[in-house]
Amino acid sequence: MEDPGLLSAFIDNLVSRLFCLVEEKYNLYKGFEGDVTFLMRELPMITSAIDGQLLGQDDHILRLTVDELRHIAHEMENCIDHIMYDASLDQQPWYCKYVKSGRKRKSRCQLGEEMQRLRCRLEEALQRQQRYSVSRSSPSQLAESSSDQHVPRDDLIGIDTALEELLEQLAEAEGQPKQLKVISIVGFCGLGKTILARELYNSEVGKQFEERAWVSGAHGNPGKLLSDILCQLHKTDLVTSNADQLSIDLCNYLNNKRYFIIIDGMVSDQWRIIKSAFPRDVSSRIVVTTKIQSVANTCSSANGYIHKMRRLDEKHSKKLFLKNACPGEYSDYLQPDSAAILKKCDGQPLALTTIGHFMRKKSWPTGHDCEDVCSQVHFYDLQSGDDALDRMHQVLIHDFASIPSHALKACFLYFAMFPSDHPVRAKRLKRQWLAEGFLQPSNLCSDPAAENFEKLINQNIIQPVNISNNTKVKTCKTYGMMHEFITLKSLCENFITLFDGWEHQPKHVRRISLQNNSITDGTSFNIDLSLVRSLIVFGKAGKDMLNFNKYQLLRVLDLEDCTDLQNGHLREACNLLLLKFLSLGGNVTTLPKEIKQLKLLETLDLRRANVNILPTEVIQLPHLIHLFGKFKLPDKAMQDEVQKFLVSGKCKLQTLAGFLVDESEGFAELMGYMKKLRKVKIWCLSSATSSKLTTLQKAVQEYIHDEKDASNDPRSLSLHFDGCSEDFLKDLKAPCYLRSLKLQGRLLELPGFVMALRRLRELCLQSTKLTADLLTALANLKYLQYLKLIADELDEITIKDRALPRLLCLCFVLQRPTFPNIEEGALPFLESLQLYCKDLEGISNIQIKCFKQLREITLDGGVTNGTVQNLVRAAKEHPNRPKVILLKAPDPSPAEVVPREDPAASGATENGAGTQILPTGPNASLTDFSIDSIDSIA
Repeated sequence: MEDPGLLSAFIDNLVSRLFCLVEEKYNLYKGFEGDVTFLMRELPMITSAIDGQLLGQDDHILRLTVDELRHIAHEMENCIDHIMYDASLDQQPWYCKYVKSGRKRKSRCQLGEEMQRLRCRLEEALQRQQRYSVSRSSPSQLAESSSDQHVPRDDLIGIDTALEELLEQLAEAEGQPKQLKVISIVGFCGLGKTILARELYNSEVGKQFEERAWVSGAHGNPGKLLSDILCQLHKTDLVTSNADQLSIDLCNYLNNKRYFIIIDGMVSDQWRIIKSAFPRDVSSRIVVTTKIQSVANTCSSANGYIHKMRRLDEKHSKKLFLKNACPGEYSDYLQPDSAAILKKCDGQPLALTTIGHFMRKKSWPTGHDCEDVCSQVHFYDLQSGDDALDRMHQVLIHDFASIPSHALKACFLYFAMFPSDHPVRAKRLKRQWLAEGFLQPSNLCSDPAAENFEKLINQNIIQPVNISNNTKVKTCKTYGMMHEFITLKSLCENFITLFDGWEHQPKHVRRISLQNNSITDGTSFNIDLSLVRSLIVFGKAGKDMLNFNKYQLLRVLDLEDCTDLQNGHLREACNLLLLKFLSLGGNVTTLPKEIKQLKLLETLDLRRANVNILPTEVIQLPHLIHLFGKFKLPDKAMQDEVQKFLVSGKCKLQTLAGFLVDESEGFAELMGYMKKLRKVKIWCLSSATSSKLTTLQKAVQEYIHDEKDASNDPRSLSLHFDGCSEDFLKDLKAPCYLRSLKLQGRLLELPGFVMALRRLRELCLQSTKLTADLLTALANLKYLQYLKLIADELDEITIKDRALPRLLCLCFVLQRPTFPNIEEGALPFLESLQLYCKDLEGISNIQIKCFKQLREITLDGGVTNGTVQNLVRAAKEHPNRPKVILLKAPDPSPAEVVPREDPAASGATENGAGTQILPTGPNASLTDFSIDSIDSIA
């Protein structure tokens, strides 16, 4: 299962690291720079050859085996990291250079000899007469749509609500303008996009159109797509393949006709080229199926509709699995426990159908090994050669191969480091990508991790789980079967080593994930830990794994979910001089002063630890960018050494979230020196004196000062002052700037500086009670896009016409249902309305028909049936038919902001919370809506 593309990405990264060796002037021996330059020149030729062969171009100089190249590349990386470790050690004080027996340091002579040996090995490979041939299969011709075989209507499960929703869009609505509507069906492979489109095509509504055609867009060729449509419309006298001429021909043919065209599996932005081919002044319909969100957005941007495919809920998942696995005559037989199968299929119809067919071959439910298969740790352990499993495997290969770059594939494989049922924080993941070196910032892209994460979201190959109120993805996960696929691929490529019951353990590993408490102090394994780059632990790690004397080249150490981590383990961890990401949890209460040795550390996350006092050595780490926790500095923190470091301008800290303010000196005195801060979180304790609050006010004033030359400045501030007076906020003055602000405390009025903030986009206010004066003042924030109000109750107010003209999302989290009156004309662009109040009864104060752009309404899962019915009725009468979402989650307390779960994610989340989307089509029956019985759209 060799993957030349992954090797190409690895070598590209290696070249940039070799460049760093030259730039930093690491000279191990005479001629060292020449050897490095040779490698920098030759390695790109190898990647060019690999990429060329992947494109089917075989006329390249190099023909080496992928396996040989991987070994050379890995040894090269080891040598580079040992050189950098050696240089980092030389920068430490003499007493830190003592090397214990468990950690052998290579001499400069040895490193020099290794670099020369690697050059010779590469030269020998280049000089051999054998041509370099990449082991690869021919490019897959499997169209995305081929994942959906024809399924009889009676065999479809959980499709009715989605079909009703789309039939409504397909029909010609009374009173609506007669014009073209483009309907996009978007989602991950195997969710049933093509099946849903086929049901539309074969429906009575679909058959009423004058002209109809079904074509594939998977080839990405606009000319072929247009000619295929013309051929299906019985216009066979085509004399050109030119897309422009074909557009004219098709437009002329369809003029004044009602047409219905389905473009299945569109994979690129072809719409921009072909859209002129479709007359818009007739009530026609085009349905596009795609897995790419940006394609759906482009196709349906004008008078369109986007349907996001959702996974089946637990009830429909089990029904679909048993329909395929269990013969009818055994429907009353006591079934084996299928919970593990359903969990791994993750609501994906293709997976449920495939595994169902496989289990039927195993004589489900009476077969003697059915129970064994159900309890199988991984489905990739199942026998190969089965047609159904092989077909699903090909679909997953096709989807993985469609990821647009080799580096992005490596980022995606990193998801295998996390359990399949463990939602991953997006920012945690992105910082680990950077620490691993998968991506490198450049002049063209300062945040490649964010850019590549968005690409994966756009491909719908990962699914958002929790979404913040500003629509940013907070946590995400891979789909069950895709997680199985990337886990198998990562293991075969030796990309990761997984301890979760998998027996094979290679001797040389680069990344280790410990899951399910599979390691104990008595566990024996023969692994060289000195070359490990990433270690992530879920549960118990065991004594040997936490012996950091055995590691040397670690870059990522993620122990926030490790249950047996102790303070005593950290002293040795401070010898990991190449560490860039460190996250701690468990029973950690203090950090050793030796942490100052981690001079390359970029992220320190203590949110899951119990560290209350932060050593000043942390502040002096020269590369630290992100610092998380809830702590204060020790007494006498204002030492000359700390101030000297900060005054020098060497501090790179951008995230400080966050620190405590009390009667002692601390971060408030130092903030003014941290010139690169972009995110700050502060808790003011009741013990904070007036003088300390004055100091804090001055620090905040300097932080929010408006420079007016950074329109894309992401500065945010979160202030919690429950335990002290808010009077210090009154002294903050213009000019000031923040993109995002959260205030939590006793707020009787809106602080004046809030109104003065230039272009404030996001605001969250939390208080026991929010007064009428405060709420009225909010209406003047004309640039605000996201507003969240958390309180026991709100004073009665009316939001006037033209108030909050740019607001996109309005969220209330209330203990008592005291919502404002909203006049027609206010909030003209509101798309999302979130009403979290379990005691809500009716919404008479809020007339949703006033919100012309409304797309979704979210309710607390504890509201009454009557309230649900009233809101569904109102949504049904709204021109946009907004989705009504019930958020089944624990009651949000006034002290916390609960992120919204992505309604497309599932019918049940991993923590037991879930989302229910209620149908709002014209035929939806209100009498069927019961809080306990509503099913998610499949």
